[in-house]
Amino acid sequence: MHRLEHSYPASRGLRLAGWAAFFVADLVVRIFIYHDPLDALALTVALAPLIAGQAVGIAAIYRRLGFVGGLDAPALGWLLVLSGAAGGVVALVADVARPAMGIAMPEGLLLSPMLSVGFYYCLVYACWSLACFWAAAERARRAEERRAAQAEADALRAELQRLRLQLDPHFLLNALNGIAEEFRGDPAAAADTLGELTLFLRHSLTAMDRLVMSVDEEVEAVSAYLEVQRARFGDGLSATVDVETAALGRGIAGFLLQPLVENAVEHGRRNAPRRVELAIRVEGPALRVAIRNTGRLSEAAPAGSRTGIGLANVRARLALHYPGRHHLTLEQEGDDVAATLVLEGEPISGS
Repeated sequence: MHRLEHSYPASRGLRLAGWAAFFVADLVVRIFIYHDPLDALALTVALAPLIAGQAVGIAAIYRRLGFVGGLDAPALGWLLVLSGAAGGVVALVADVARPAMGIAMPEGLLLSPMLSVGFYYCLVYACWSLACFWAAAERARRAEERRAAQAEADALRAELQRLRLQLDPHFLLNALNGIAEEFRGDPAAAADTLGELTLFLRHSLTAMDRLVMSVDEEVEAVSAYLEVQRARFGDGLSATVDVETAALGRGIAGFLLQPLVENAVEHGRRNAPRRVELAIRVEGPALRVAIRNTGRLSEAAPAGSRTGIGLANVRARLALHYPGRHHLTLEQEGDDVAATLVLEGEPISGS
């Protein structure tokens, strides 16, 4: 025997509709037996409160016992006892009510009037009991599905949060290394860089618990990052951000673009001004992100480096946020490295 604290059946509206249909059918059966619609209607109205009240009581007993739908030996035993007892009560009351209402029981029944009515309502309550068990089993199944889905969502969210948080110390380490170098040569520029870093980290902390944000917010974070890098490189870095207006309100995995932009900045051509271009366009249900920088793919960082970790993080989060719905390529196009990211549909948030 299993336990579940819920009512029977699942829907009050469905229950009322079912009993309304039953009483109509019950009336039709009585008309067929008594051959008098008025007598049949009077007896149906007289017995209806008792029949419905006992059904509610049976459901309450099953709820109290905690049955969730398995028709095991205890459940079957209670079904037989309660159905038989309730059918017997209806038969007894009907046997008393008929003479009082001047209604005669028709001749030719296979069983005595009391046994016929008792057997009929015993079947009715047995069917009601089975309906209660079925409703409870459905409810238990849905509850288990919700628990499984919630557990899966919690696991996904935890993994996404871990990957998301991995980016903060990763970026901070890069930025602080740059500031430390600048303090030795240009303290004023280092102070400016520190101010821009503060703005970026404020945005990062605000979005800490948000795995998904709008493209507008993501671009704001990337722009703050580029300001930090502009302060670091000065005229040695040229950066442009071009986002289609229709893309700004779309959802995107938080801090998904920053590692790609960081990769473009860190691996721009060493002995020439670094140029980084970010463009975001809407293509039907998909977003197309294009990041271009001066440099060579052969200069890309190995997997264990800081930028390599960032790219691995991006790929891992793409697999979780956009399973089977993303495409990321890195290609050499002349003197530029072009990263193209296509995101189809909305990201999975894990919530």
